Amino acid sequence: MDESNNTLKSSSITSGENVSFWIDSAPIISFEKPDQDIQTEVLIIGGGIAGLTTAYKLLKAGKKVVLVEDGFIGSGETGRTTAHLTCALDDRYFFLEETFGEENAKLAAESHVAAIDEIENIVTSLNIDCSFKRVNGYLFLHPTDKEENLDKEFQATQKAGLQTSVLEEIPALANAEKQRCIVFNNQAQFHILNYLKGLADAIVSLGGIIYTEAHAEDINKKGAKVNGFTFSADYIVVATNTPINDVLTMHTKQHAYRTYVIGAKIPKGQLPYSLWWDTGDQESKWVSQPYHYVRLENYDDEYDLLISGGEDHKTGQADEEGISEFERYERLEAWTRNYFPMPDDISYRWSGQVMEPVDSLGFMGKNPGDDNIYIITGDSGNGMTHTTIGAMIICDSIMGIKNKWEDLYSPSRITLKTTGDFIKEASNMASQYLDWIKGSDLKNTADLPAGEGAILSSGLNKIAVYRDYDNALKAFSAVCPHLGCIVQWNNDEKSFDCPCHGSRFDAEGIVINGPAETDLSKIHIK
Repeated sequence: MDESNNTLKSSSITSGENVSFWIDSAPIISFEKPDQDIQTEVLIIGGGIAGLTTAYKLLKAGKKVVLVEDGFIGSGETGRTTAHLTCALDDRYFFLEETFGEENAKLAAESHVAAIDEIENIVTSLNIDCSFKRVNGYLFLHPTDKEENLDKEFQATQKAGLQTSVLEEIPALANAEKQRCIVFNNQAQFHILNYLKGLADAIVSLGGIIYTEAHAEDINKKGAKVNGFTFSADYIVVATNTPINDVLTMHTKQHAYRTYVIGAKIPKGQLPYSLWWDTGDQESKWVSQPYHYVRLENYDDEYDLLISGGEDHKTGQADEEGISEFERYERLEAWTRNYFPMPDDISYRWSGQVMEPVDSLGFMGKNPGDDNIYIITGDSGNGMTHTTIGAMIICDSIMGIKNKWEDLYSPSRITLKTTGDFIKEASNMASQYLDWIKGSDLKNTADLPAGEGAILSSGLNKIAVYRDYDNALKAFSAVCPHLGCIVQWNNDEKSFDCPCHGSRFDAEGIVINGPAETDLSKIHIK
């Protein structure tokens, strides 16, 4: 394995300008690029936790596996997580009970508990040094939420068979006197990139093949084109955060959100290793009702890193609330300091992309209409456990075993009880096409500062422009190659983001988040 490369694209290392703590504190995990056509049993597209866990489980079951990753291992959304391992889902259990019924809510709880156990078993059996710890998690009310909802949630978690209890105060939080919380016992946390390193090593030792900087396109039931080479397989698993093999079906069932994270050093011993979450803004304009989530991670011998996230908005739509990306970090910092006043300076700021299903459960299994193409997507705020569940379901399916969670997470399911949320999200998506008739962000390219981008109108054309730090101007079609929305400039991560389905492109026009498979078209302008 090669852990260094002098000619790295920025978009290969991580899907944004800002580097997460995980990527900053672990070596780049890279392998050879493809150099020939390949024939295998299972082709896995995506080198995050979903793809690697699926590869590892299938190899253990005796399958031949080839995995391809567009960037490097963990360079997608896995490397931008906060790595909570929890069965406290970001949508309430009483909502799951109302939507799917008591038995299915119980299955959802059971599957996430099993996923944490599965990760712990992998860490133990492979002896992975990734700071895995069992911790408690504490769910408390957002100021807009009602006390009765905490009681409803506690009762629903009990019915679902979870180890929960109610406390009259929230452990270790400042300014939270007499605020009750639900304790979720036996949750966990880890260093995600170190975990992926252990999985990657195990995959190779089991005879699996991993390619990095390997861009897959033209995905079909026979395989895919990877860097121009033909990769053929009996089974294809698309584990790319959002499916890149699907034009429309899955993108009406889930929607892309940006979520923001800060990391601040605090002296060791000031806080216990724990997970904390609030219940989310009940008055938010967003269907997902964004919430805050906090945890601690080992930093060095003297310090821990307090990692806090939240302030979500739909991808490409920060302007819908009139709150810039930079203001979102400020709001997150203010919220964090209210409850955790001990940090001095903020050491890390980054954002990530979350796929939010309208009915709150992920989509893991056969792609609708396909017999041998599988997807793992819709991870909501629980990507570490959702993807592990997905790997377990898909491994069983390929091995001809009926998994008891398969139907619950089926990508083909239709949930009629969430029709209202579906209509709201679909209306929001449709309204983004009005960007075709909106004016420019910019009148003249001469006004564009170095390090910034904008959308320019030229007749009927929409042009995405970026001026690099050498003062050179780059120009591309602003039309997303997926389904024709107009991309928007994200000045925080220095990317062009599609407000319809969440595709993202770096400042060079290179695709860094699906569902788009191809880059923005280059344009020559004066």
